[in-house]
Amino acid sequence: MTEALLSISDKEFTQLQRFIYDAAGISLAPSKKPLVCGRLMKRLRHYNFSNYSDYLRLITSTGQGAELQTAIDLLTTNETYFFREPKHFEFLAETVVPAHPAGRGIRVWSAACSSGEEPYSIAMLLEDKLAGKPWQVMASDISSRVLEQARLGRYRMERAQNIPKAYLSKFCLKGVGAQAGHLQVDQRLRNRIEFRAINLNESLPEVGSFDVIFLRNVMIYFDTETKRKIIARLSAVLASRGYLFVGHSESLHGIEHALKSVQPAIFQKV
Repeated sequence: MTEALLSISDKEFTQLQRFIYDAAGISLAPSKKPLVCGRLMKRLRHYNFSNYSDYLRLITSTGQGAELQTAIDLLTTNETYFFREPKHFEFLAETVVPAHPAGRGIRVWSAACSSGEEPYSIAMLLEDKLAGKPWQVMASDISSRVLEQARLGRYRMERAQNIPKAYLSKFCLKGVGAQAGHLQVDQRLRNRIEFRAINLNESLPEVGSFDVIFLRNVMIYFDTETKRKIIARLSAVLASRGYLFVGHSESLHGIEHALKSVQPAIFQKV
């Protein structure tokens, strides 16, 4: 491979922008050119392509579903950690759980769950606060790669710094031998979470109704129209009086919706 591969033409980048927008609703700013080059470089080397146009033709051609998914996996950002934005977990523990009708299980959806830290954080809290009462967590992402990692429930120990010590000892196993330096989420908890590949930019499959939906730190990649469509889809499967959590750096400003703000980055269906 030559150094020319490190650069991408304006035309090629525009085509890639259109591709990832159509596939995942993500708007890539021009400043993301280095990110795109860095993430796709290995795939170009793999196919011995000398330019991005050849790779675009490949992933958009018939019968290349696997490589198309690989490209989507590489171009979607997946950063998360346990108990991120703790105010949301405080609200879940102190407001949602105590007010939930007795005898009816709580259903929570971790949308855009990335590598799984968020749904496992939710599951730990629900299992602790509900003391054996019914609860369900569904976790979804567009990336099959991160979903595979999430299902394993295995993380490096440094990722555990935000897990409460009581939860760490109750719900996680410390790796030994070849797994030293890692933690493993307990199998019982892993079995309680349903992981699904879902593209929020498309019509939703049958998922049922949810009392809480986490949609955090993903809308920053969408334009206003895409946000509007996604919020409408998720609102439709949010139970009456249910809650939608978005990232603290995100906003529903300028988006028509039927939700009321109850706290920063927390909305309730009315």
